[in-house]
Amino acid sequence: MLGLTTAGQTVNSSANSVETTTACVSVGVIGTGYWGPKLARNFHELAGARLDWVCDLRPQRLEHIQYLYPEVRTTQAFEQVLASDVDAVCITTPVRTHHKLTLQALRAGKHVLVEKPLAMSSREAEEIIAVAEEQQRVVMVGHTFLYNPAVIAMRELIASGMLGEIYYIDATRVNLGLFQPDINVAWDLAPHDISILLYALDMRPVAASARGRACVQRQKLIHDVAHLTLDFPNGLFADVRVSWLDPCKIRRYTVVGSERMLVYDDVEPENKIMIYDKGVTIPPYADTEADFRLSYRTGEGVPYPIQWEEPLKVECQHFLDSIRLGTEPRSGGRNGLEVVKVLEAAQVSLLNGGGREVLAW
Repeated sequence: MLGLTTAGQTVNSSANSVETTTACVSVGVIGTGYWGPKLARNFHELAGARLDWVCDLRPQRLEHIQYLYPEVRTTQAFEQVLASDVDAVCITTPVRTHHKLTLQALRAGKHVLVEKPLAMSSREAEEIIAVAEEQQRVVMVGHTFLYNPAVIAMRELIASGMLGEIYYIDATRVNLGLFQPDINVAWDLAPHDISILLYALDMRPVAASARGRACVQRQKLIHDVAHLTLDFPNGLFADVRVSWLDPCKIRRYTVVGSERMLVYDDVEPENKIMIYDKGVTIPPYADTEADFRLSYRTGEGVPYPIQWEEPLKVECQHFLDSIRLGTEPRSGGRNGLEVVKVLEAAQVSLLNGGGREVLAW
């Protein structure tokens, strides 16, 4: 793995020789739109990281970065960052550029954290993974919700069996904006939910289908609302609703199990996860049809305690740790590829009237 720069020395970051106490990872951030400044802040603040470069095509954005971090070097040329001695780069540019820029960075010997989705096709994602392995560099995707304490708790609760058999999951991620000019709402928002579902259930879907409509950008046929259904093994399914065209900001999951139900509300400031002792019990036997009665449980919701920490900070720290240890990140390239494969299947379904597309793993 790439040697990490420290004060006056080089540290071998291979898995067999790690000095996590002194290694300092030098980082460059590419793109200062929505996520770029947030990543820059975290890498500037995290111990063991040094924000050295920020790149953007807009001079006014670079001026703002220099105001915030006077010691950071700025440039409009991506190649200048690649020619520097930074250990890693964070790519937060439009999705259509992810493949090209990530490959350039990997071939320049840089570790890469790239925003979701990893690429615009599974072929592009597979090439990124192959080059990362060839160059022995870490590639990680910004599936930030996999580092969210509430999502981690949801995964643990499902795995514990507390909820019983999971019947289905309903997910909603809607708001007014931000409209994208070159990708539809499924490619923009659904990567969050697909990555959450794969992680929380610890399984891959066997099929995907999608319906939607281009309400605003009709001429470009860019869908701004979409409903995805993912079919998982054992009959479990998940419905995902995403929209740029909704009056309310909603980010909510409902997990329905045979024993209990869980609601995860990301917008809720305090009690993000509620456990409900609600459900339906079928009587073991009944002598007559008149005797048959379903038994309903209607217990109150109980908040599930969570130790909160900023997910993006946890994600950035995980990236640094993966570089130092030479390990596959939780949201590594293969995880990013899985999400892209589901998106591809949903896209085909979206354009052919909602047909069920079988996923081959």
